[in-house]
This record gives sequence, C-alpha cells and structure tokens, in this order.
Amino acid sequence: MPQRFGRPGLLGTIARTAVISGTASAVSNRVNRGMAERDMRRQAEAQAAWQGPPQGEPPAAPPQPPAPQQPAATDRVAQLTALADLKAQGLLTDEEFAAEKARVLNS
Repeated sequence: MPQRFGRPGLLGTIARTAVISGTASAVSNRVNRGMAERDMRRQAEAQAAWQGPPQGEPPAAPPQPPAPQQPAATDRVAQLTALADLKAQGLLTDEEFAAEKARVLNS
C-alpha cells in the first residue's frame, strides 16, 4: 500500500478530532475538580473561623449606641462668642441674646 502525503484522510481527521476533544475534556474536568476542592477547602476554613453563639444560649444583644457627648467647653465659648458678635452687630435683641445664651449654657 502506498504512503499518503499531504492532508490526512477522513479517518485521520476523525481520530485527530477525537484526541483533541478527549484531551480538552480531561483538562476541563481536572480544572473543575481542582476548583471544587479549593472552594470546599475555603468554605470549611470560613466555617471554622466563624464561631456562632454557643448552643443553648440566646444570641447576645447588640451593643448600645454611645451616649451623645456633651458639647465641649470650647464649643460653648465659641457659641457664646458668636452670639455676642451677632448682638454687637444688632442682629439679636437683648431678649433673644439672653434666651440663646441660656440655651447654650444649659446644654
């Protein structure tokens, strides 16, 4: 039988396609298996790191928000200075100034 040169025949093309397809499937399956193992390992680590409340005990109450802070003395001084400036400019009456000053000092 004479040897063929050039393009492969129909059977050669089918065989080559089968080999390429099989190799691609094997590589794809191996990659998917590796990814699944990595995901399972990460999930197990995450579950081990997260420690929920102990069994039988109710979950802890959320922490209370911090109490509002009183304005610092420097804030009061700044507010009183601003009020005095407004009164000096004639924008506040004596009654308005006294009321605002009492509000600042009582807060």
